[in-house]
Amino acid sequence: MKIVNKQRFNPLVTALELGYGIIGRPLMNVYCYLVGDTLIDCCQTRMASEMKSFVLSHRIGQLLLTHHHEDHSGNAAMIAKTCGAPVWGHPLTARKMGHIRPILPYQHIVWGQSRPVAVSPLPEAVSADEFSFLPIHTPGHSKDHTVYLEAQHGWLFSGDLYLGDRIKFFRSDEKIDQQIRSLKNVLKYDFDQLFCAHNPVLSKGRQRLCRKLAYLEDVAGAVGLLLIKGLTEKEIIRQLDHRQDRFIKFFTMGNASFANMIRSAIRAA
Repeated sequence: MKIVNKQRFNPLVTALELGYGIIGRPLMNVYCYLVGDTLIDCCQTRMASEMKSFVLSHRIGQLLLTHHHEDHSGNAAMIAKTCGAPVWGHPLTARKMGHIRPILPYQHIVWGQSRPVAVSPLPEAVSADEFSFLPIHTPGHSKDHTVYLEAQHGWLFSGDLYLGDRIKFFRSDEKIDQQIRSLKNVLKYDFDQLFCAHNPVLSKGRQRLCRKLAYLEDVAGAVGLLLIKGLTEKEIIRQLDHRQDRFIKFFTMGNASFANMIRSAIRAA
């Protein structure tokens, strides 16, 4: 099953929502955003034909990547070739997109693998038309994760920084302490609309990021208290895990789980 949904979230921001499922509804849909001629992220390779139809029907002057994960960068090479648009990203994104590493089976099934593409390191600000995008490095979800603030309109294009108020799992390489610092850094800025790559929030977006920050701090604090009591990693996971991630944990072969969040908090303590 495929999901293709083009929306206007406000008069200046066009969103394209794409989802792919081998059987039934997609596991997780992905959003990319077009502002003027600037495209932020470019969705999964599994939806390349739908993404190509979109870019051919719009003026694409440049592509900004929030990070290298295949659901955000999957069509970057196609867009660069089709539109001749420069691709911008964090220097680590540039390095990772130049040398694509193998991905796990579930990632192939859900997203598909990105193709190598030349990515130019971001300047201090990216301007186009009447818009100016401030890149803010926000590691934690990935080392290269970067969000883009359009301060004049109060927009934050947040990639995977948000996802939800109370997320249920971490990838094995995510770092909770870095995410907490990144959230605190972004919350120094003023914005309202939160253009998340999986869960857009069209009002009070800053408040929603505050809720996620509070949740991650609560998890880290609870883990810290249990460590002080002398509990082991397995005991802490058993006490805090509400077993809401069982399907994801099985489907990803443990690459994504609530236990990974606990392990990250233990390493950071």
